Amino acid sequence: MKKTRAFLTGLLAVAAAASSLAAPPSAIGKGEGQLNIVAWPGYIERGETDKAYDWVTMFEKESGCKVNVKTAATSDEMVSLMKLGGYDIVTASGDASGRLIASKLVQEVNINLVPSYKNIDKRLQNAAWHTVNGVHYGVPYQSGPNVLMYNTDVFKKAPDSWSVVFEEQKLGDGKSNKGRVQAYDGAIYIADAALYLMHKNPALGIKDPYELNEKQYAAVLDLLRKQKQLTHRYWHDATVQMNDFKNEGVVASSSWGFMVNSLQGEKKPIASVIPKEGATGWADTTMLHANAKNVNCAYKWMEHQLSDKLQTPLAEWFGTVPVTASACKVKSPGGSTEVCKTNGWDDLDKIKFWKTPTAKCATQGDKCVPYAKWTMDYIAIMGGR
Repeated sequence: MKKTRAFLTGLLAVAAAASSLAAPPSAIGKGEGQLNIVAWPGYIERGETDKAYDWVTMFEKESGCKVNVKTAATSDEMVSLMKLGGYDIVTASGDASGRLIASKLVQEVNINLVPSYKNIDKRLQNAAWHTVNGVHYGVPYQSGPNVLMYNTDVFKKAPDSWSVVFEEQKLGDGKSNKGRVQAYDGAIYIADAALYLMHKNPALGIKDPYELNEKQYAAVLDLLRKQKQLTHRYWHDATVQMNDFKNEGVVASSSWGFMVNSLQGEKKPIASVIPKEGATGWADTTMLHANAKNVNCAYKWMEHQLSDKLQTPLAEWFGTVPVTASACKVKSPGGSTEVCKTNGWDDLDKIKFWKTPTAKCATQGDKCVPYAKWTMDYIAIMGGR
């Protein structure tokens, strides 16, 4: 966390100019009647898939704010949608939140208007991905790891390394992994490869998977080019990935708890693990667009999102970790009181949370490869170049 905080201090120096933005409200007025949200799939549920998981209907009734949702499959898509405008809030991961703040696409949040903010896990209250020089640009929503999802019919024993998706090898059924594994369709996935090499090849000197000098970066890209030969596809759509595991012979991939839970709910032979190298992950923040039209409804939602009525069922539904300790003590819609333990409340300090790579960095002498280059190179790799 300390390294991340130092990193963003440099990245977001531009946020010092945020005084040109309108000051946050000092009070919440009557709701405007609607709220337009950009969110990850599965984050904003109204019981349409399972009536037990509905944290939108009660909010609409209590606030008078109708919730409209636009789902986004990657952080890059979220940033693009926020640039496009017309949305009030976004559930941004750390690799997007920094860019949103630096680009002045989001505004300061007056946390005094979010009474339950004090109940947020202390590890997240002032986290670097949404707090700059003491200024808050959002309210923590949920967090979680990028797990290794696998087919238990193929892996009789849980795989203990990310090597099963990065290097060609025979799997538990005696067949090659070629064409049977997937990688994430987003440049931030370069960090997953960097995390793997950080442990496999310590001589490279990688200290932070988001801070890579030119030599380290070249080694990571070489690994990803080799992985390209193994991949069935680059995934970004949760439903498509689940179908690939069910119908296309895919047996291992980075994934989210949401897909693991959904497939297990369908009684499919699926499990997940955090391998010995650790995992990247996401800590998501609800951020308010700089030009939001429905500010009052947005503040009402930010308070609502911290209630156990949202945090607990969402954690069970998506396989995430709540941001409030009280949500860990509440029985989930599925009847569990172990949601936090199951999803990794005690493991947050082990996760390398997404953040935006920048040229100025703490671990490599301030000479790192920035995210713009990550994006161009990863697109080329996915295209076979």
